[in-house]
Amino acid sequence: FEGVMRFLIKGGNVVLNERIQKLDVLVENERITQIGEHLSASNFSSTLLPLTVLNCENLFLLPGLVDMHVHLREPGFCYKETLLSGCEAAAAGGFAAVCCMPNTQPVIDSAELIQKIMTKSEKCCAKVHVVAAITKNLEGTQLVNFTELSKAGAVAFSDDGNCLENSFLMEQALLQAKANNKVIISHCENTKLSSGGLLNKGKISEALKLKGISNESESTTVALHIELAKKLNCRVHIAHVSTKESILAIRKAKQEGVKVTAETCPHYFCLTEDELLSKNANFKINPPLRSETDRVEIEKAVLDQTIDCIATDHAPHSKTEKQNFLTAPCGAIGLETSLACVLTHFFHTKKLNLLQIVNLMAKKPCEILNLNFDGIKPGAEANFSIVDLDRLWVVEPEKFKSKSSNSPFEGKTLKGKVLKTFFKGKLVFS
Repeated sequence: FEGVMRFLIKGGNVVLNERIQKLDVLVENERITQIGEHLSASNFSSTLLPLTVLNCENLFLLPGLVDMHVHLREPGFCYKETLLSGCEAAAAGGFAAVCCMPNTQPVIDSAELIQKIMTKSEKCCAKVHVVAAITKNLEGTQLVNFTELSKAGAVAFSDDGNCLENSFLMEQALLQAKANNKVIISHCENTKLSSGGLLNKGKISEALKLKGISNESESTTVALHIELAKKLNCRVHIAHVSTKESILAIRKAKQEGVKVTAETCPHYFCLTEDELLSKNANFKINPPLRSETDRVEIEKAVLDQTIDCIATDHAPHSKTEKQNFLTAPCGAIGLETSLACVLTHFFHTKKLNLLQIVNLMAKKPCEILNLNFDGIKPGAEANFSIVDLDRLWVVEPEKFKSKSSNSPFEGKTLKGKVLKTFFKGKLVFS
């Protein structure tokens, strides 16, 4: 992606902040310099820089998406994913920014490691924001230095992968995050209830005679962390919401003015526990795929804005690790299918429009994390994707940019495809 280029994107349907309009877009020196109707290449021929003209008739320009919950696995697990490969996957999915979770080896619990990741990611084709651990080594016993890690560049704090079940420490973490104008991203799991579980507790776990994970293992902790946020007047963000009971608690809390936000992932509104009958470990996720009743409630919560944003919880694992369902780790990749899933499930069913989708997948994550969102406008950094909303494609993870292929959407047909992605004015995916 070296070298400076200029691009004139002609005739695309541009998703602006409050409307969609057929416009031309000129990109120069990392930024969008002009937007207008009928811009002509002949008007820009005097500069020494070459000009590439792209005809985007019948295509859509979407602002760079933001995923506030990914696992890039570096350092420590680079055979699964790296900063570079994860960002290439992000670009292929239309993302301009991702937030990497701290459950690496070593754990991201020091200013030195945050700075190292940020420096290394400068060469990547998407912006990497760092989410730091809440507790040292994710052990749930000693808080990190929130001020030091915030100054180093942490945008949020989470022990994701582990739940901070110590209420006293969780209170202190919420207060420390508030003092540094950050948010706690809460992985809500009562491990006393979930321990040993392999899939959702319900008809499929009974049919397979395997220990299930109850809805209460998530929703009881959601309720507890909401109560702590209410008591302390602090913000809390609930990660990967999967159950009806969690939705009810979040909706009620919002009505009461509690400072709670929440995310879900495409697999929770597209798939159900029925997929687990195959014992395909790519469907083994934490929290697990739930019942159809839960799926419907998650979908409703996205539509009524109880759910604030859509994340992927992109969690790469190797083929070897995912071979045996009983021993496989939980997690699935999602960066390269997320937008397509949302378009298929919500846009093409006329449940959401593109402005609402951009809000869920770009604006709202930035708002929650106190990050700047410019969208597509003159002067803004040129971060956007060119999308064919009607392109049908079959998910083939072996062709993905990610180093891993553990997608729960393998073999499924989706409608809507990212054709090109620009990051800082450079064409980083095509």
